[in-house]
Amino acid sequence: MSFVELEVEQQDWAGRKRMADVDGLSVAYVEFPGAEPALLLIHGFTDTSRSFSLLAPHLSGRRLIIPDLRGHGASQAGLRAFRPASFADDIARLIEQLRLDRPVLVGHSLGAMVAIALAARHRELIGGLVVLAGTLKPDFAPDHPLVAGVQALRDPISPADPFYDWWHACRTGVPQPFLAGMAKDASTMPVASWRAVLEEIRRADLTDAARAVQARTLIIAGAVDPLFGEAHQQALRRCLPGSDFIRIEGCGHNPHWEDPALVAAAVTDKFRAGLAQQRLRGR
Repeated sequence: MSFVELEVEQQDWAGRKRMADVDGLSVAYVEFPGAEPALLLIHGFTDTSRSFSLLAPHLSGRRLIIPDLRGHGASQAGLRAFRPASFADDIARLIEQLRLDRPVLVGHSLGAMVAIALAARHRELIGGLVVLAGTLKPDFAPDHPLVAGVQALRDPISPADPFYDWWHACRTGVPQPFLAGMAKDASTMPVASWRAVLEEIRRADLTDAARAVQARTLIIAGAVDPLFGEAHQQALRRCLPGSDFIRIEGCGHNPHWEDPALVAAAVTDKFRAGLAQQRLRGR
């Protein structure tokens, strides 16, 4: 994709969104048609479905469902707390609303926590799990750069705020139109929502939930992830026994931005058998 095509793609992303009524909550999502089972891609904190716009072309031919979590992007915030379990219940209802047949969940960061919670709470709904730059227990201290940075934000947030230089930091090569779109999306989220979601992330502990997961699981981590490094990755592997693990050298917290082709290949290779079985059942 050329620079101009990518810039147009980013400008048009919001226009791709559809709306679903999930228990009275308007949830936005982007859909790409393709082969079943679908991949359901769940973004991270302050992100939107746009987070997977660089990955989607590398998954061409597979059905993709990419929602905005409640309170993010074009989805309503509702009245419930921004807990991983609450987000998970929203996605479970979306799976039922769209009549998806055991999709594979691909969750990034907060989205990985949501995916783990969903896989534990609604195991009958999913066919697989990908934990991308995830954790079971973030445990951010009060002086952590993320906590301090969010506390310093004021409404209205500018897409040019220097905080994004740290928050969206990536290795070189991630397209600028994409990063600009991500900053613009995040800046529409009120500071109060940033703080409310972050507070729920800080107190979350998904250790027990992970031990209840029965789905086939792939863990993908960036080798230089500044948020969820080696200790978090080891905890995931202990609590998700039997999972496959891939560490991508040179990548930080956003491997699907930094090396989308490799992430797509890892996901496709892990769940290729499930796709073949689904096709056979459809004959």
